[in-house]
Amino acid sequence: MKRRTFLARTGIGAAGVTALAGCSGGSSESLNGTLTVATYSSFTGEGTAGNWLKSAFESEHPDATVEFRTPESGINQFIQRKAEGAPIDADVFVGLNTGELVRADEELDDALFAATTDSVDGADSVKPSLNFDPDGRVIPYDTGYISLVYDEGAVDEPTTFDTLLEPGYEDALITQNAQQSDPGRAFLLWTIAAKGADGYLDYWQGLLDNGVRILSDWQPAYQAYTNEEAPMVVSYSTDQVYYHGEDVDMSRHQVGFLNDQGYANPEGMAQFADADNPELAREFMSFVLSEEAQSEIAVRNVQFPAVEGVEPGGDFGEYALEPPEPVTFSYDELAGNVEGWIDEWARQIASN
Repeated sequence: MKRRTFLARTGIGAAGVTALAGCSGGSSESLNGTLTVATYSSFTGEGTAGNWLKSAFESEHPDATVEFRTPESGINQFIQRKAEGAPIDADVFVGLNTGELVRADEELDDALFAATTDSVDGADSVKPSLNFDPDGRVIPYDTGYISLVYDEGAVDEPTTFDTLLEPGYEDALITQNAQQSDPGRAFLLWTIAAKGADGYLDYWQGLLDNGVRILSDWQPAYQAYTNEEAPMVVSYSTDQVYYHGEDVDMSRHQVGFLNDQGYANPEGMAQFADADNPELAREFMSFVLSEEAQSEIAVRNVQFPAVEGVEPGGDFGEYALEPPEPVTFSYDELAGNVEGWIDEWARQIASN
């Protein structure tokens, strides 16, 4: 998700963690050592999915320790180290999306990740629509849907992409830079899905002419929206899971699905091919796919579970919205295209 730290409104105590013992397939006596998990910063910290996973997994495997690393450049650091022949120094990467996998495969001659789908318990229970790696290396663990969040007191609900070009939506939209932001990149890809590779730049020129504001990443974009600098922002359809309650003005947290769609942006996990502790890595990945872990990840990471049949319930079940028609680009559709699309957009749109 790479966008915010979610301070969970519902905690789980030691008893709840202990109750998870035995929920995944391995033996706690047979697995030991340190598991190094590389991820993004908002996946770790107080109340986050990462810290819950660490506590619960270590409770089940008392001879194992989970350590998180959050490299500033994300997966790019490991692509560079692999290309240079330098040690990877991590066992698992958590938070990989389709475009990043494509980039790793296109830039490296040797495999960065190992094929593990057939050896990770629960991998076959992931929703088929979320699987994005044709080679069975990356296993989805959650997904978000990019949408618009808008203030219904300031603008009418935007219903189509062309709606955003109308005079009534002048200076109304804040989005993120597709070169460095996951939601920004997903929104760009969504516009390409809607307007085509031959038409998306013209569409973005229309957005520029109508006053769209492009900020670096989700956090500054959403902060500007919170400051009422504009009545719409590109964000996630789970917005109301985080923002609801008696003290919240829900009119400012309406979710808009352009063309009745939302762009699906699944996040995956993968074992590095050079992992020092591959057995522990696969056990951790199996644990992440357990029903208990999937529910906790959904609530704490404010994203939908990847495993079929998992229903978190509570506030998540009430406020998380799925688009009528999820859209996304497959690995094969992005391969050979995504970097060119982003580069063209950066030259003609982001630089203006």
